[in-house]
Amino acid sequence: MEFEKIHNKGQAQLFRNQYLEFLTKTHPLVIWGMYTPILIFLPYYSITTLGVPALKVLMVYLAGIFFWTFTEYILHRFLFHYHPDSKIGKRINYVLHGNHHEYPRDKERLFMPAVPSLIIASIFFLIFYLLLGKYAFPFFPGFMIGYLIYGSMHYAIHAWNPPFKWMKGLWRNHHLHHYKENDMGFGVSSTLWDHVFGTMFDLKKEKEDKEKVKELMFK
Repeated sequence: MEFEKIHNKGQAQLFRNQYLEFLTKTHPLVIWGMYTPILIFLPYYSITTLGVPALKVLMVYLAGIFFWTFTEYILHRFLFHYHPDSKIGKRINYVLHGNHHEYPRDKERLFMPAVPSLIIASIFFLIFYLLLGKYAFPFFPGFMIGYLIYGSMHYAIHAWNPPFKWMKGLWRNHHLHHYKENDMGFGVSSTLWDHVFGTMFDLKKEKEDKEKVKELMFK
């Protein structure tokens, strides 16, 4: 996934059809608004209807958040940064993620759009239900909260400077992923799995290029 130039203005046109093109864009508040009622209701349903103890609901919920961080890493590294050889494969790769690397300041495509997001979330819920039974009801909202935090962090990393000094490494890891080596630094909401699997940048040795960082941030 290499481009001659990162475009700091504009956005990629993914489809000629205007309706399909519209469906590739979204705003973070739309996604939060879409999922928040579900993520509140399911833990409540787990306790009041399924009879799962509140403490167990909390623990399974937290396990869902943790599992998201692993899923985020795996999807980003092995799906979004898969290097296909076929023309169709390259096209799919570009629509999924390549356009973001070419136009990193396109803030309308930092979250998965609503329609594919709902389809993929439904598939995940079905898998969790088959594996976990009734515990899927508290696990899934934790998993999705992890996803929403990831999407929001991704937006924030491209939009602003880190609000706290301890978050600077997270910001730099993702910026280096964009402008230096996009086959490293796959963690966005957490660098845990980059450390585990050896894809973390050595931030002590990486010289910070403030101009490059500015190029990747919204104005």
